[in-house]
Amino acid sequence: MHWFWLSFFGVVAFFWVFHGLRVAWGLVRLPWLRDFAPLADAECPRISLLFAARDEEEKLPAALATLATIDYPNLEIIAVDDRSADATGRILDEFALTGLKTGHCNGSDDRGDAEVRLAGLKPSGYTGGEQARFRVVHVTALPPGWLGKPHALQQAYEASAGEWLLFTDADVRFAPDALRRAAAVVKQKNLDHFTLFGDVEMVGFWETVLITFFGLAFHMANDPYQVSNPHSRAYVGVGAFQLMKRSAYEACGTHRRLAMEVVDDMKLGKLVKQAGLRSSVGVAQEAVVIRWHAGVGNLIRGVTKNFFAALGYNLPLVVVAICGMWMLNVAPFVGVIWGHGWVQALSGIAVVIALAFHVGVDVAMHVSPLYAFTHPLGAVLFSYMLLRSTVVTLRDGGVTWRGTFYPLEELRRGVI
Repeated sequence: MHWFWLSFFGVVAFFWVFHGLRVAWGLVRLPWLRDFAPLADAECPRISLLFAARDEEEKLPAALATLATIDYPNLEIIAVDDRSADATGRILDEFALTGLKTGHCNGSDDRGDAEVRLAGLKPSGYTGGEQARFRVVHVTALPPGWLGKPHALQQAYEASAGEWLLFTDADVRFAPDALRRAAAVVKQKNLDHFTLFGDVEMVGFWETVLITFFGLAFHMANDPYQVSNPHSRAYVGVGAFQLMKRSAYEACGTHRRLAMEVVDDMKLGKLVKQAGLRSSVGVAQEAVVIRWHAGVGNLIRGVTKNFFAALGYNLPLVVVAICGMWMLNVAPFVGVIWGHGWVQALSGIAVVIALAFHVGVDVAMHVSPLYAFTHPLGAVLFSYMLLRSTVVTLRDGGVTWRGTFYPLEELRRGVI
């Protein structure tokens, strides 16, 4: 039995030494948005900022306010009201008509499945030439074979004209110079696809425990630095910010390839890598800010549709993931306390590296480094969230997303 535990904790220590340190070193070398000077007006390509909103009346006003401050020439913003039952559509229309500096409106009044209104948008402090444009597309029906969000983003793309497409979410808040700096990154690195880790607002102890551990686990599982390596299969797509060349997006098949994909943001990054295109991940911090889910209960419920989907609805893979989570993130702390000799030493190596990694994540996410000591607690809660997502999805035979039920059989067929 002693040799079993010695081998067990030897594997755990080996993982943290060779994979954990390699991933951590890669994260240090990711491009930070603040390190790139904003492009001058003449260098800025035309960008279409696209987002879908469904029942987002609480978060929309703050996000729209920052859209009005974006300092970027030759910009259009297309918002899709995806069958909202609350005031989302009205808020978007009012913003288009009265929330902008110029407030004139033109366009068609024809109504079919969608209504499009246009208005000029001129951000405060804006010094560029051509004004930005704001469009609202109202989707009233969801065609068969589509999830709501991919369909809405497809509608936004079809209404757009930009050389570059920026896919984002309805509750994201941008710094005024975020687009200029992001455009500088893609120009300097000659990219087809650029996605950003932004700041996540966290309120209270439990939200912080969950979100900081999620950030650590995401990095360990996806190794973001390797995304820019054309010989690596690593891919990342962050829903809050994905800037993509239009021609590259079309070469990937647009969101039609993601029609039934719940984790469409990540899988867009996968399509980019599969197509042999140039992708990279960067760090935005306060330049891109999102409030993910308010309250730990909403956070747990909010990822129910995502976690099992992220593993391709593969039950054996869920078992492996949960066992691996406990083995790598909980067992070492037990070994440090209860182990002896080499078992305790190997556990200690794993714990020190895990805590140091967690401290780095905490600092990047602007929270106290002391949250690193919640590492095993975060792993337990993360395992529960994955297990809950799996059980609920299998029990219900599918997922309910924004009031629409999608059968598991169809979701499995749509996995990329």
